[in-house]
Amino acid sequence: MMGRTGPFQWGDVVQVTGPKQRMNTIVLTEGKHLHTQHGSVPHEGFVGADDGSLVMVGEAPHLAIRPLLHDYVMSMPRGAAIIYPKDAAHIVGFADIHPDLTVVEAGVGSGALSLFLLRALHGTGRLVSFERREEFRAVAESNVTGFFGGRPDNWQTVLGDLAEELPAHVADGEADRVLLDMLAPWECVEATARALRPGGLVLCYVATVTQLSRTVEAIRADGRFTAPKSSETLVRGWHVEGLAVRPDHRMVAHTGFLMTARRVADGVDLPSFRRRAAKADFADADIEAWTPGAVGDRTPSDKRARRAARDARIQAEAITSGGRPAAAAPTAPSTPADPTPPDEAESAAQVD
Repeated sequence: MMGRTGPFQWGDVVQVTGPKQRMNTIVLTEGKHLHTQHGSVPHEGFVGADDGSLVMVGEAPHLAIRPLLHDYVMSMPRGAAIIYPKDAAHIVGFADIHPDLTVVEAGVGSGALSLFLLRALHGTGRLVSFERREEFRAVAESNVTGFFGGRPDNWQTVLGDLAEELPAHVADGEADRVLLDMLAPWECVEATARALRPGGLVLCYVATVTQLSRTVEAIRADGRFTAPKSSETLVRGWHVEGLAVRPDHRMVAHTGFLMTARRVADGVDLPSFRRRAAKADFADADIEAWTPGAVGDRTPSDKRARRAARDARIQAEAITSGGRPAAAAPTAPSTPADPTPPDEAESAAQVD
């Protein structure tokens, strides 16, 4: 269970870092062992040790420490690609997520953004997460349950399309924030405008320039929002060792664009934010071109999604049971720090 302090206990999530900075994330479970290239150690060897202690694995010292939220997100099982911490942190900040809000999210994916939102809501308000695929929802629910040690009372997941299901779960003018992480967010502008209260905010997270352009034009054409603002977040690490201080050779570059706009009151006309559609605007005829493959996304196989759902469920059960092994449940291997294959990880750019 995340949020604990003091010595490690059964059921704790522990991040173990070896001499070469290779990390493994484990859930302390009775009868299990951590296996590394340096040898193995029973999970019992971690129980009772202080947070931030060194534990010997073979003859190599390993740092054992409780992971932070972004560590948990990067190591948790996933079926769909996640919103990475650098973007999730900006979403929480730019959308001003705070307690007592009613927040709508689509789609939930593997639950990465849901974790940041629920942490910011701090047990208050309401988060309604929409997901089209049942297997992805199962992964997200297990990841969130594992992190909090139980399912948050203020979290609701809905299986289905937001544009169709939103009115049945969120009344008109009830939502404070609508966050869209989907292939074609412009299809949900009408439903979003109805659900948002005056002054509410819509935030869209898209991967490509073409998606961003169409989303911005749809928001502008709707007439019920302020002028959209678009940005992206780049993170560049630095190598600092003595007098050798320089940018890292590699950096986390583009992952996605963030677009935000505010809902204005009904009947308010903002002529400076509206314009006539030009001939170069998108036509409905090209709707079939918007597929995951067309924008460079890989669609996870059903097998991988099922495996991620199983691993997330096993991890959540280990955490919520206090480290007691589940009866007749298959054991899950230690999860590396970032299990995403290279072709599905964040984009990396060379920096001179």
